[in-house]
Amino acid sequence: MAKKRDVIVGIIIGSIFLFSFGFMGLMFLGLLSGDNGDLDFSTVGSGNIGVVEVFGVIDEPLGRRVIKYLDRWADNNSIKAIVVHVNSPGGGVAISQEIYDAIKRAGADKPIICSFASVAASGGYYIACASDRIVANPGTLTGSIGVIMQFYTFEALMNKVGVSTETIKSGELKDVGAMDRPMTQKEELMLKSVVMDSYEQFVEAVSEGRHLDKEDVYPLADGSIYTGLQAYNLGLVDELGGLKEAIDLAAEMAELTGEPKIIKPYERQEVTIFDLLGGFSGFLGKTVENQLVGPQLMYLYQ
Repeated sequence: MAKKRDVIVGIIIGSIFLFSFGFMGLMFLGLLSGDNGDLDFSTVGSGNIGVVEVFGVIDEPLGRRVIKYLDRWADNNSIKAIVVHVNSPGGGVAISQEIYDAIKRAGADKPIICSFASVAASGGYYIACASDRIVANPGTLTGSIGVIMQFYTFEALMNKVGVSTETIKSGELKDVGAMDRPMTQKEELMLKSVVMDSYEQFVEAVSEGRHLDKEDVYPLADGSIYTGLQAYNLGLVDELGGLKEAIDLAAEMAELTGEPKIIKPYERQEVTIFDLLGGFSGFLGKTVENQLVGPQLMYLYQ
C-alpha cells in the first residue's frame, strides 16, 4: 500500500512539474511573440492622413508605440498630414518629452494637428504644444500645466507592526524618498529644485508652442484645469471641435482634395495562447514595476 501511495504521489509531483515547466515555456514564447499586431493599419476613404492615438496615462509602452508611429509616418511620403488624437491625463515627464520631440520631427515636413478628446491635461497638453494646431472640444478637460512628484511614507505603520529598515548609503541624499521616515528639509529643497526645473521646461514648451510670452504663461501654469472653451479663450488651443474637425483642418493644411483617407494602427483581432500568456506575463511585469516606486517626475493631472 505504501509503495502504491508513493507512486501516486510521484505521479502528482511529476505532473505538477511538467505543467509548470510547460506553462513557463509557453509564457516565454508569448513574450517572444510580443507586440506584432500594432504594425497593422486600417484605412478609410481616399486621401492620406495618419491618425495616432494617445489614450491613457503616458508611460513607456504607450510612448514607444506613439513615437514609432510618428517616426514611421514622418518618413512615409504617402502620409500628407498627421492627427494626434489625445485622451490622456498625462504621465511621465521624460516620455512625454520624447513624444513632444517626435511630434516636432514629424512636423518638420508635414502638418501635425492635435485633437483633444475628453481629457488632454498636463503631459497630454504638453505633447500637443509641439503640433501646428490644437483642436479641443468645448467640454474637454485640459491645462493642468505643472509638475508633480509623490511618494509614500509608512513610518508610523512600520513602528506599529515592529518593522524597520537598515540603510547603508554613500551620501546624505542617496535614499531620498525612503518609506520608513519623513523627508528631511535638505531632501525637500533638492526635490523642489528638480520639480521646478521640469516645470520651467513645461512653461518653455507652452510659450514656444503657443507663441506666448513666458510671463503670460505663468499665471495659467499653476496646475489649473480648463474646459476646452476656456482654453480657447485663453489662447491655449486654436479651434473648437472634435476629431472630424481636426482631420478636416489637417486635410486643408496639407492641401488635399476630396475625402481624405484615414490611416490608423490597429491591434490584431485574433487571440492565441501566446497572446494570453504574453499579456499575463506583461501584467505580472507591470505589477512588479509598479511596486518599485520611488520619487517620480510626472506631468500628470490627478
